[in-house]
Formats: sequence, C-alpha cells, structure tokens
Amino acid sequence: MDLEVVTVGTELLLGFTVDSNSAEIGRQLATVGVRVARRTSVADDAEAIRDAVGAALRRSRVVLITGGLGPTRDDITKHTVAGLFEVPLEFRDEIWQELVERWARLGRRLAEANRTQAMVPRGATVLPNRWGTAPGLWLKGGPGLAIMLPGVPREMRGLLEHEVVPRLGSQSGGRVIRSRTLRTTGIPESSLSDRIGPIEGELAPVTLAYLPSLEGVDLRVTCWDTEPAEADRRLAAAMGRLRQAAGSHVYGEEEADLAAVVLEVARSAARTIAVAESCTGGLVGGRLTAVPGSSDVFLGGVIAYHNEAKRALLGVPADVLDREGAVSEATARLMAEGAARRLGASAAVAVTGIAGPSGGSPEKPVGTICFATTVGGATQSSRTILPGERYDIRARATQLALHLLLGRLRAGEDRAPR
Repeated sequence: MDLEVVTVGTELLLGFTVDSNSAEIGRQLATVGVRVARRTSVADDAEAIRDAVGAALRRSRVVLITGGLGPTRDDITKHTVAGLFEVPLEFRDEIWQELVERWARLGRRLAEANRTQAMVPRGATVLPNRWGTAPGLWLKGGPGLAIMLPGVPREMRGLLEHEVVPRLGSQSGGRVIRSRTLRTTGIPESSLSDRIGPIEGELAPVTLAYLPSLEGVDLRVTCWDTEPAEADRRLAAAMGRLRQAAGSHVYGEEEADLAAVVLEVARSAARTIAVAESCTGGLVGGRLTAVPGSSDVFLGGVIAYHNEAKRALLGVPADVLDREGAVSEATARLMAEGAARRLGASAAVAVTGIAGPSGGSPEKPVGTICFATTVGGATQSSRTILPGERYDIRARATQLALHLLLGRLRAGEDRAPR
C-alpha cells in the first residue's frame, strides 16, 4: 500500500518548527508494509491544503494529513478536506461532552472556540485522542481515504500508533517494510562506496542507502513488501556482507553511540580511560560522560588549550612545543601519556589541532588535527586534515578520537591483567 503525507502548518515552511512527525509516520507505517510515496508541506491556507490533498488522493487514493485540527482560525484542515469529499461538517455532542468533562477534571473551563473541535465531516470515523483535545478523523469516500491527525507530536504519535497503524496494517496483507542500519566512522562516504560497490548488486532485492553525517556514514538496508521472517533473513544476510566489507570502521548497529561502545570494550578489557583535549575543548570527555554508568571506566580528562596548560598539566616540554608546535604528533603523544600518568589510567586519547576559522598555515592548514592513543604504555599517533567549519571540525575530531581509541582497545594491545 502506498500513502502520501501532507503536513499543514505555516511554521513548518518558515522553519520555526521542525517536521518530526513525517519521520515518525514513515517509520511506523513501514512496520505494517505501508510505504510513504510522497510528502508535501503546505501553509495554513485553504487553497494550498485543497491542492495538496486533492493531488495526493488522485495519485495514491490514500493521504495522511497532520496539523490544522485545533480550535483557532488558522486550523482549517477538516473544513477543507470535507469540501473535497463534498460532505458537510456536523456537530458531535458526544465529542463536546467528553472535552468538557476532561477539562473539568483538570479544573479548567473550555473556551467557546473549542466547539469547532467537535465538528466532524459527515460519515467520518472519529479516532479518539487520549493525549489532547483534537480527535483524529478517518474519512473514506469517492476521492479515496483521508486520515487527519493533530500536528502536536505527542498527540500525533499516540493516534498513529494506537488508531491508524492497526487499521492500515489490517489492509496490508501481513507484509512489511523493514530496515536495519550499520554505523561506520573514520572513513569518507566515497571510500566506503569503493569498498562496498562490488557487492551492492548481491544485496538485491534489499536496497542500500548511504547516510553521511558528522559522526560518520550510516548504511541503511531496506527490504520492501516482504513477509516478516523473510525480511529478517534477507536483512541479516545483507548486514553480514556490509559488516565484512566495511571492516574496522563498523562500530555498531541502529542507534549505537560510539562513546558507549568505547566504554563497553574498555570495561570488558579491564581498562580505564583518560582524555587530553586541546581544540575539542572537552567534547571527547563530554561524549563519554553522557553515557550512564561511565564512571567505572572513565577517570577524567585535562582540557589543555593554552600551551602553558599543556606544559604544566600534562608535562609537555617547552622545547617540544617550540620545536614541533602545539599541533603536532609529538605533542599529541606527550599529551596522551601525560593524561594517563596524571590520572592513573591504562588507556588515554589526546586531540590537538586547528579548528579555525583562523590559525592555519600552508604547512598546517585549518582542519589539521593530531591524535594520539596510549594503551598499556604503548603510544600511537596520527595526523589528518578534516573538512568543514569550526563546529564540523571539532565534532569530526571528537568522533575520530573515539574511533582511534576503540581500535586500540579492540586490538587488545598490552591488555591489563584480569
């Protein structure tokens, strides 16, 4: 089954509100084999709503509309849709009484404007809204099927899960659209494509999408219109092939957080972690401490932004800073070793670089980042140039620092005794 989505709200077009509803709709409908074929956003304007909903019904015969069901003057969705279906709006006293009682329990009185929320297109099925005041509506007629849901995310999600998905699922024949995601980092999209390209054809009929971000490249595989057990089998096989092709750049699946993976691997290897940061200014430590329970592994860190802090807090000699510079592999190595020594950690990672927008040179342009990891007394370092603005560079450097530390921990070099 194909379905189109129309999101109503001038605030969506102006950018003041992020359309999180459409993503939720796509995810939930896929679980019952319903594919979102097209998504359209329109303003709170009757003509725009009429054009978008009418076109969607002509193409797909099923449209899900969010927004415009509230009590204010710009909430005109159901009036417009009723016009397309050539049916009048009727006042439902039972809806009104339920609203009155609900507000009375809260010690509040309904405004007269709320009466419009009890107006329903003739012939529509009311989808009870236990999370708010605007009921959802299921209107079927000559033009097709129009499903109307409130735009408030919490209300929309509740109605979608409990009222809409079960109804649509009963019409999809038990087939599903399922996806799985493999998370990679430390490798550009183009290089990852070179690795995976030779096997992409073997994944069919499973489809593959590359989803790059500051954290890396997610690989999403999708199986369409398939029985659940067969979809799971095909997706598992595809994930195995991709994991093998991407190698050490894979750090998890679905919503896996790289920092959490680092902590778990360190925990299993009986390692403790310290960090030394310059250009990232605490972002690496922040990622690690954002994970609940990290205190049994992460001991702490040193933000040594100024050269004097690198010397005084981490023991980086002044002559190394003068000769090699703050942004150098030599400095990064000494920073990592200094953090491990000062905090008594058996593993540490250091980051120092030029995040910009100024400070670069022909030898060390903006984006030059030096890393070092020390595990069990053995230290390794590397240098790279990261693209983007200051925010991008710092975020990418943080992710790469965690990935480098993960690689050392996974390698099991000089494991601490159990």
